[in-house]
Amino acid sequence: MANDLLPYARDVYLANHSETDYRVGNVSKIEHFPAAELLVGCYPCQGFSQGGKRDPSRKINTLYLEFARALRVIKPKAFIVENVSGMVRANFAHLLDDQFKVFTEAGYRVKAKVLNAVDYGVAQERRRIFIVGMREDLGVEYQFPEPTHGENRSAAHKTILDAIGDLPEWPEGEFYDLDFHWYYMSRDRRRDWGQPSKTIVANPRHMPLHPMSPVMVKHGHNDWRFTHEGRARRFSYREAARLQGFARDFVFPDTEPGSLNMRYTVAGNAVPPPLFEAVARALPDVWD
Repeated sequence: MANDLLPYARDVYLANHSETDYRVGNVSKIEHFPAAELLVGCYPCQGFSQGGKRDPSRKINTLYLEFARALRVIKPKAFIVENVSGMVRANFAHLLDDQFKVFTEAGYRVKAKVLNAVDYGVAQERRRIFIVGMREDLGVEYQFPEPTHGENRSAAHKTILDAIGDLPEWPEGEFYDLDFHWYYMSRDRRRDWGQPSKTIVANPRHMPLHPMSPVMVKHGHNDWRFTHEGRARRFSYREAARLQGFARDFVFPDTEPGSLNMRYTVAGNAVPPPLFEAVARALPDVWD
């Protein structure tokens, strides 16, 4: 079973995982949950995000209480929560502490750690906090996985070239092609082919630049400019999905409201699959 507010998120999910019982709507309206051994939650992060309001008082910041409600009802053997690393800021400490409190009171041994997706086989710098809990009666502790990619590790960091090097350079209709506004030009948005991408975001206006774009140089505070007037563009939604670590044959269905912006939203809001897989595979073997 899965839940989200966005109808197109359901369409994408079912196009790739058709067996899912997908419920669109406010999670607070869901009264019954199926039995499950694992509960996963990625509740909205706009209140914590660097690109969001960063307001500790926003009601959206307390959706973890709905996750805790599901946790108490389902009583899975384990749970995994993902959110932006901004949750660890001092002004959000009370909210993070309260998540530990309510999850512990629900009967779980809880741990949290900030992980960077690039260290787990994703071609992107993306720092996120993971909160993992094991049901108390199982008597086991969770240990976060060690990084697998990077210097002095089993594999090198994956690069933009590794992820999207086979895709067309100018995929008309698949990228946000409006002008680069002043806020976009207030920071360096570009990485080279041989580097991991900057963080993929859900807002297409703020999507990082494709490496075919000119290099950006700093001219002053919040003032970055292209070194020449060559063609420049943001990553397409399909490239964004690849840079998130999604499969090459991942499907974005042509359904309403499957607009370009919504495709970016679904791709940018996602948890990179290789990173989530690493966290999930590190769960102790307690499954039936």
